[in-house]
Amino acid sequence: MKKEDIITLPNTHLRQRSNRVHVVTDDILQLIKDMTDASLDWENSRPHEISAALAAVQIDRLDRVVIVRSDFDDKAIQEFIPLINPEIVKGEGPMITDYEGCLSVNGFYGKVPRFSKVRIKALDISGNEVRIKAEGFLARVLQHEIDHTNGVVFIDHIRDQHDAFYRLNDKGELDPLDYDTYVKDNHDLWD
Repeated sequence: MKKEDIITLPNTHLRQRSNRVHVVTDDILQLIKDMTDASLDWENSRPHEISAALAAVQIDRLDRVVIVRSDFDDKAIQEFIPLINPEIVKGEGPMITDYEGCLSVNGFYGKVPRFSKVRIKALDISGNEVRIKAEGFLARVLQHEIDHTNGVVFIDHIRDQHDAFYRLNDKGELDPLDYDTYVKDNHDLWD
């Protein structure tokens, strides 16, 4: 798959809950490969961004599958860890507001409050249960992707915050956007 296969708002599928995966089939394994290919193709078209993770719904498959990059710091390491039926068992620590972007919300970033630590349970590609304790950026990424499986997009967390929206400039820096103008010009993203 290619970056063009990644759906973006206002596509209504991004607002739907994904279905649980009951058996890890060859079709699910192919889905994971397709997600990885689309993520890397997207990343290769962006000089200042990485593809940190992707949910299946983002390539228009309503299965509860996410992939999370194994190394956020080295763009040369292009491995992803698949998680099937991921769910947050517990959110911990203080809520931290930080920048997030999304392959399905083209070109915009926002300041989103998230738990600083989470406990996650999921299945691996062999169907075995895995439990993950995450903090910092990994905790943020996992919460973002699990939101996708529940039909929630990061902009849903930042309504009425007037310093919340940003656009990446040509130098890879975030420039603030006027909230009222952004919301008015992009009202279809919340419909």
